[in-house]
Amino acid sequence: MDDLDRQAARLRSLAPSCGPVRLIAVDGHAGSGKSTFATRLAAAVGSGEPAPVVHLDDLATHEELFAWTGRMLAEVITPLSAGQAALYHPYDWNLRTFGAARRLEASPVVLVEGVGAGRRALRPHLAWLLWMERGAEESWARGRARDGAALSDFWDEWTAAETRHFSTDPSRPFADTVVRECREGYEWRRGPAGTPRSNRVIT
Repeated sequence: MDDLDRQAARLRSLAPSCGPVRLIAVDGHAGSGKSTFATRLAAAVGSGEPAPVVHLDDLATHEELFAWTGRMLAEVITPLSAGQAALYHPYDWNLRTFGAARRLEASPVVLVEGVGAGRRALRPHLAWLLWMERGAEESWARGRARDGAALSDFWDEWTAAETRHFSTDPSRPFADTVVRECREGYEWRRGPAGTPRSNRVIT
């Protein structure tokens, strides 16, 4: 069992935080490696098949880069809190419109991945908050290189919006775990929040 498996087992041992669901957030700067990490964690934490992952890019829009809280609470948090499957409409960034409803089961563990996943409005519903430890400038450079020159103007708008968001609603100070990507695997360290949710661990 590698470290990711050990950490995944620990996350599975948490008490539910959103109805019957253990809601695990993966936050960090755009381009910090959240999506890749969340995919690996979902595979490790799932039972037989990967745990569901809500990507916040599916809830944000061109006009509302960070004003997606209402959709998240109404379409995802509320039904999961009641033990019901959620139905949310992913945003199509090419067509600039919301698509058909996507079903999200109230699984034992559900991951929420994206910039702002640990925002103030969501933290009461989280079982654990992980922060990808990569600086803003390095993360944004990675994202720009990935997306190419065609999206340069979008990245200019995004970085300004992300800076404003984290200046008023930071996530890192409340992280339970800080995750650093290494050459092989990930290093997990206790986050700035210490162990505020330790009482949620089932022993």
